[in-house]
Amino acid sequence: MARLVVGITGASGAVYGVRLLQRARTLGLETHLVVTPSGVLSAHHELGLDRAALGALADHHHAPGDVGACVASGSFDTTAMVVAPCSMKTLAAIAHGFGDNLLTRAADVTLKERRRLILLVRETPFNLAHLRNMTAVTEMGGIVFPPLPAFYNKPANIDEMVDDTVERVLQLTGAGSAAPRAWPGLRG
Repeated sequence: MARLVVGITGASGAVYGVRLLQRARTLGLETHLVVTPSGVLSAHHELGLDRAALGALADHHHAPGDVGACVASGSFDTTAMVVAPCSMKTLAAIAHGFGDNLLTRAADVTLKERRRLILLVRETPFNLAHLRNMTAVTEMGGIVFPPLPAFYNKPANIDEMVDDTVERVLQLTGAGSAAPRAWPGLRG
């Protein structure tokens, strides 16, 4: 069974992490969740979910301070890690190898083991530090994936935009049989 590590940080967009966990379950993926304290605040504000409700969406949930958890070691085989949403603070920590909590340590492990790391960065506009940190993560093999909607699919609502992004992210992990809607091309 494919294992997916999911991180949720305090950036706006907790719905991406929540939908990712829900969809991963339907695909039969084993999920390991790490939510930062700010991630809990954002999820509560945006979705009305507390830490327990978030943890219930995953097969395993780990406290951010538990640096002895299985996902902190490269010997624990995982397919990929997705941070959804990814704050600029977390991006900076990952870009500079600052594994000060379980989420950033798990991301560091993902990079060192040459596994897929996908960061749904949430900020706008970007400043130079953000751009340099995104470049650093990309140079290390990570994938920076701002959750931008694909309007060519003509989404009818926000749920469809979120679901399309989550499907594309899951396809990038290589962990399951995700099915994002493909661009059909222009028809004249």
